[in-house]
Amino acid sequence: MKDLLVILWHYLGQYAKTRLAYKADFLIASFTSILATIAGYGFVLVLFTRIPHLQGWKFEEILFIYGFSLMPMGLFNIISLNLYEFGDAYIVEGKFDRVLLRPLHSLFQVLFENFRLESLQEIIIGMAAVGYCSVKLGIPWDLTNLIEFPLLVFCGAVIYIFVFVILSSVNFWFEDRIGIAPPVYNMIAFGRYPITIYNAFIQFLLNWIIPFAFASFYPTVRFLGRKEFMREFYLIPLVAAAVVALALFVWDRGVRQYKSTGS
Repeated sequence: MKDLLVILWHYLGQYAKTRLAYKADFLIASFTSILATIAGYGFVLVLFTRIPHLQGWKFEEILFIYGFSLMPMGLFNIISLNLYEFGDAYIVEGKFDRVLLRPLHSLFQVLFENFRLESLQEIIIGMAAVGYCSVKLGIPWDLTNLIEFPLLVFCGAVIYIFVFVILSSVNFWFEDRIGIAPPVYNMIAFGRYPITIYNAFIQFLLNWIIPFAFASFYPTVRFLGRKEFMREFYLIPLVAAAVVALALFVWDRGVRQYKSTGS
């Protein structure tokens, strides 16, 4: 594990040097990313200017959930670029051949060869929103909360990452430049709001098929005092572990299935 962390640090350092070599391009990408994040907050604000309460949820509670969701989402976005383009770049173009020649686990290489550094702003803005809502809602930040909060962010990021590892693995069997990741990526937005505002089908989908609710909504319920969701809250680490186990199984089966492009 220590060796992998050292290699990851070098991966990140080399990519940062390459990315920051074109400072104007990086600043433009960061500015665009910030605008997209602010637009998401704008939607919440506009929604609550017309609806003071959304099925019993106050504005500050929704904003807290939204702010929290940006943190695991930001971590996911930082390292998700290769997963999003896996079918095109690695399978169709044959880049995966090079990965298999190296003495590192193939998934480790795919995850950490490229980074989206501009997504760091999502984590920072999310933390600011959580801090603001914590003051408004009177959420105490005792030692338990301070330890638990980053662990929940980590679990959320793990769920996002390994759900998309599973989706990327499908390309080992069905070669396609676009893949099935883009439409599922759009579903992440559903997990940024209370699960109770959706119908039974959407709730079941976000809970047990594509468990985005465990990445962004359920981690916030204890902080918000929503005791009716505590059963799901305690399931978060189990759901994260189950997603990781399934993803590694499917990935390894896919690697054994992989056939070179021959080009």
